[in-house]
Amino acid sequence: MFFEQIKTPGLGCFSYMVGCPLAGVMAVVDPRRDTDVYLRSAADNGMRITHIFDTHVHADHISGAQQLRAETDAVICVHESAPVGYEAHKVKDGDEFPFGNAFIRVLHTPGHTPNSISLLISDLARSPEPEMILTGDLLFVGDIGRPDLPGEEILDEQIENLHNSLYGKLGQLPDYLEVYPGHGQGSLCGQGMSAKPSSTLGYERIGNHMLRYPDFAEFKRAVLSNLPARPRSFSAIIQGNMNKVPVLPKCDHGSYALEPDEVDEFRKTGVILDLRDGLPFSAAHIPGSIHVDASADNFLNWVGVAVAPGTPIVLILPACVTYGEMIREMQRIGYDKDVKGWLKGGVPEWLDSGRDTQGLPHISAANLRTRLAQTNPPVLIDVRTAGEIEEMKIDGSVSVPFDSILGQKSCPEPQKEIVVVCRSGYRASIAASLLQAKGCDCISVLSGGMNAWLRL
Repeated sequence: MFFEQIKTPGLGCFSYMVGCPLAGVMAVVDPRRDTDVYLRSAADNGMRITHIFDTHVHADHISGAQQLRAETDAVICVHESAPVGYEAHKVKDGDEFPFGNAFIRVLHTPGHTPNSISLLISDLARSPEPEMILTGDLLFVGDIGRPDLPGEEILDEQIENLHNSLYGKLGQLPDYLEVYPGHGQGSLCGQGMSAKPSSTLGYERIGNHMLRYPDFAEFKRAVLSNLPARPRSFSAIIQGNMNKVPVLPKCDHGSYALEPDEVDEFRKTGVILDLRDGLPFSAAHIPGSIHVDASADNFLNWVGVAVAPGTPIVLILPACVTYGEMIREMQRIGYDKDVKGWLKGGVPEWLDSGRDTQGLPHISAANLRTRLAQTNPPVLIDVRTAGEIEEMKIDGSVSVPFDSILGQKSCPEPQKEIVVVCRSGYRASIAASLLQAKGCDCISVLSGGMNAWLRL
């Protein structure tokens, strides 16, 4: 049996290839939108892609199923309850699919979405018993999928489905079964995931706190207590994945290079999205820019949090990253039509044109401790979740969850010095750039976040 796990940079997503080189056939599970990696692997291993499985209607990325079907003529398989408007083979619980020695059986495991499925995988050359399970967004390594994405009106039903799928359906499966999830650490489809790409059901029953609650009431309370921020892109992505996804075109990316005067004019109607590391952004950026550090594994999720779908965007590219590479990343979350180009020459070119820049200072934990002991200390805005703050906080800090920052019409404390705090400094830099764009002139970021604060 052939099996390969593929990680998508920028999202923390996993997709899978399952097949049999002897039979020359394979299936792809939860493909990303840019499909070269699957086509290349199939060709290298002498197999033909005949089936594509989406374990659910995805919220965090545009599915590559329709793109891959256009390139291979493979059959797209989704659960019979999935409300898709394109041609697909509808599967149900217990359906089986042979691919030579590789064998797939469908389990309907609702909870993350009503149409979620998991896939039991057997290697018939070894045993007809399943060897692994692809859990989609039901069960992660160290956590479980969030149930709130399909909508508030069915949240209670979804939590009950989630409990039944995890404790009931998966509870009947053996400990030795290998678990391969749809996401890894950093995804906003769950919280507190491990950096490990796989696990076993037995170990998750020991080490995953969400599988250890004695009753449904405690499980539900835990689920609702720590839901991560819901990116503004998720609703648009869900709608996109329920309909026909355009096939990606071949573009001449050079025509999207913009001069400083074009970018300056663009600022009146769109957003400058600065994707550089935190320190270069801190030193100098175009006034009003939104900062999302593209070096993080899950940066695309945070783009979806910070910038609403449909907003015209111009990119400030990180060092050693081309516009073609970055637009491919943006296509994964459906923002390809929103991106209008990139600043040729970056911030140095902007500076050479004589235009103004802003800075976003970083303050060390030691310096902040000193400042808090003085008269007129800064206002601390903590953008972490309620669950994170409950575990540890800086005395006197004000909880302003990230979602609330997005809804701010103006600076909350325009006359005061503000320091923005999160766990590592990553979210704080995004939030501080949003607040700075709303008029917070005296604002800084706690460098290293609570991680640094706790080391003092």
